This record gives sequence, structure tokens and C-alpha cells, in this order.
Amino acid sequence: MFFRGRTVAIFILIAVMGSVLVTLTVADRLLTVPELRELTGGTETPTAGNGLNGKEIDKLNAVFKLIDDGFYRDVDRDRLVDGAITGMVSALQDPYSVYMDDEEARQLSESIEGSFSGIGAELTVKDGKIVVLSAMKDSPAERAGLRSQDVLLTVNGESLAGLDLSAAVAKIRGPKGTKAKLTVQRKGVNRPMQLILVRDAIDLETVSAQMLPGGIGKIEIRLFSLSTPDRFQEELRALEEQGLQALLIDVRDNPGGVLPAAVSIAQTFVERGKPIVFKEDRTGKRQQTLSKGSAKPYPVGVLINKGSASASEVLAGALKESAGALLVGEASFGKGTVQTSDYEVTGDGSLVKMTVAKWLTPSGAWVQDKGIVPDVVAAQPDYFSVARISKTDTLRRDMVDEDVRGLQVMLDALGYKPGRKDGYFSPETEAAVRAFQAAAGLPATGRADAKTAEELEERIVERIMDEANDAQLVKAVERLQAQIAGTAAAQAVPLSSAARLAP
Repeated sequence: MFFRGRTVAIFILIAVMGSVLVTLTVADRLLTVPELRELTGGTETPTAGNGLNGKEIDKLNAVFKLIDDGFYRDVDRDRLVDGAITGMVSALQDPYSVYMDDEEARQLSESIEGSFSGIGAELTVKDGKIVVLSAMKDSPAERAGLRSQDVLLTVNGESLAGLDLSAAVAKIRGPKGTKAKLTVQRKGVNRPMQLILVRDAIDLETVSAQMLPGGIGKIEIRLFSLSTPDRFQEELRALEEQGLQALLIDVRDNPGGVLPAAVSIAQTFVERGKPIVFKEDRTGKRQQTLSKGSAKPYPVGVLINKGSASASEVLAGALKESAGALLVGEASFGKGTVQTSDYEVTGDGSLVKMTVAKWLTPSGAWVQDKGIVPDVVAAQPDYFSVARISKTDTLRRDMVDEDVRGLQVMLDALGYKPGRKDGYFSPETEAAVRAFQAAAGLPATGRADAKTAEELEERIVERIMDEANDAQLVKAVERLQAQIAGTAAAQAVPLSSAARLAP
């Protein structure tokens, strides 16, 4: 059980892919789903070159023939060709540029359509390591305990060290219902953790909405797929019909998706003619995307955290800098590059997804590895991100363990004072466990067995599902309420002045 926060009731699942597909295209108006589909199909072509010269072709042919003729086992020629392309793309040393075979390309296409299969994590490569970009909420990855910036070491006993992203993804991916046992290294934790995930598949609803008290509407975007803009507009219209006075857009733990979807949504709030995003190529030449939409008359806020990446950051940056939106939460992930995918170059269903440019916020800022800093910094309570207790051992007095630290964080959140939260099972922790057990109707032994851990986690889930405990949401609502009140006061002043000046 891993508690990321927000809601944990809706089951969603995203494929384990190499990285978020980001296709950046200048949009001169609000885009429809068919137009987005066309834009993501390889419309942007990298700068044309001269291809391989005769000497380079001869070199490749010589190595291919050497292997094909002399290797001690039979050679799969298709695998050799795929390996050559993979090596060529890997030589770019860019974690977001990858070669995908036809099966991987099919799964990427499904992700664009909003249908996914896998464990629910978005991965990248950083310093030669397989790193979690984001674990989608209430997915197998999140429930098992993966979080942003975790390093994946092994899967089902097989090392991921030295693998490129496609090879690592191939090992992690598997049929629905099968298990993926991951060894994970987390920053600040001395020893690797063992997590077991059950793979699954489900269509993803990328947008959900609700009306909060005080006329504040909240729209959550979990991923930017082709259908997301239309779904967003449907939910926005419904909220406006209910008397919307302010809007809060939640892109926490949203790893991105197709960029035109983010651009289309941004144009709903950015005044015509103002910039939404810049693209900068390798020569430094910039191309801007200007809004053809219109601003809204009500305040807008955006919730972000360290799992908000790519297209999520584009939307947040555009709304902050060109629409005056209020950003609340934590600094975002920091993915500031643009990828395009070409299905046609290879001719066999495979594709090359390649980084072709940087993207910049309307002010010209590049967010790579820095992220977007919110206007209002708000951290969630520590129990929102505590890893589940492994339940392999009964926790008892004088033990020192990461599981003990998690136990202490949960006890403290529920009002049972463990005395410390550093992983040492102290007498005070024992007393807190005993008190919790007595209240839960369990044998009050003071030792945390599997049953105690399960009861504890259930209580924590209840707390997380209660939006009153979502510190980031609460802070955003407070600030939007203040903006609503300020707007109402400002509108009242001219009316009263006009009344005094009337003859």
C-alpha cells in the first residue's frame, strides 16, 4: 500500500512506457480530437540530412555480414537490424529518444488513445539508471509503493543495470494478472525495498470533475490523451452551468501525454494573441504558439507536484504566465524537451520517437531538471507518501527498520504518539502500538504483526480519501476563495461610487 494522496477510489492504469510522448505543434485555434490525432502522427520531421554515405553503409554491411556468417548460433536478422537502430538512437544519450518495435509502438498508440496496460508507472533514464517519473494514482505501481524518483534495480530477479529504456520496459511489461517483483532504491533509504505488483489493464478516464463548496469547481486531468480536450470542455461546461465562480485544475502526478491536448486546454483560459509555449530547435531558433482562445472571467488555480511532468508543466506554465493562474503545491518534475514519433520511416509498424527541441514557458524559461515552482508552496502530510509496511516480519521493541519508520508515521497521523519517526522501535512506539491495537479490537501486544499493519493502513487510507486532509487542495481552495471575495469587493466599489455621483 502506498499512499500518494488525493483520491484513491478510482482505479486507473497506464502502460509502462519509455517516456511521455510529447508532440509540439503550433495550434491556431482550439483543436478537435481528429485534428489532434493528425498532429500526433509524425507531422513534424527532423531536419533533413544526407543519410549514410557509401563508407558508412559499407561498414554497417561488413559488421552485419560478419555476424550473420560467423556467429556461433543462428542469427535472427530482424533482431540485428532492430539492435542496430536501437544502438543508433541510444547513442544520442537522450532518455526520451527511443526506438520501439511494432508491439511497443502499438502500446504507445493505445496510450495516445487513452487505453493502457501495465503496472501504472512512467519511466525514464537518468544517469544510466531506470527512474520512476510518476506512479499514476491508485494504479498497481502506486498501491505497491512506487513514487517519483525511485530507481528500479531489478524485476523478477533480473537486473536492469545498463539497459536502455526499451529493454528495461520490455522486462517490466507483462500479461495482465502476472506479477512483477521489483527491487527499488529510494533516496534517503539505506537498503533497497522489495515491491510486488500485479499487472493489469483498463481504459483510462483521463478527466474527472466535482463542484467544491463555495462555487469552486475542480477538474482533475490524469493524462493528456487525444480525448482529453473534449472531456475537459464537457466537464467545464457542466461546472459553469452549476454557477462556477473559480476553477481549480489538478495535474498532480500527471506524467504528460500529447502536447496539443495541453495547448488546446490552455487556450480556453489564455487571451487571444498571448503565448502558450515556445519551441526552440538546436540552432536556437524559436517558434511560438499563440492563443486563439479567450480568457475566462473567473479565477483559475492549478495544483502541481513533483509527479507533474511534460505536458502538465506546459499547461501550468502557460496558465501561470499568460493567464495569471495561481499555482499551488510542489515544484514539478522538470521535463523540458519535445518528442515526435514517426511510424512511417521504418515501414514495418515500428517507430522512432526522438527529441527534436526544447519547449519554453511564455517567459522563455526552460524547466528541464528544475520544474515549475508554484506561487504557493504546500506539502502534503508525511503519511500521504509513506511506503506500505512489508508485513514480512513482526515489528517489535528495539528493531531499526524502514518499516518501523512507516509504522511510526502512520501511528502519529492517527493521533497515537510513537515518540519518534526515525525507524527505531522505542518504548514509546510500543505503547502507541498497544494503544492502537486496543482501540482497533486487536490483541494489545505492543508488537506490530501483519494484522496490525493492515488495520493501520486501512485507517490511513480513510484519512487520505478525506479531502479535508489534502493540504495542497485546502490551501488552493483558501486562496481561490480569497480571490472570489476580492473580485466581488472590487466590482462593488464602482457601483457604490456611481450611486453617489448620480444627479
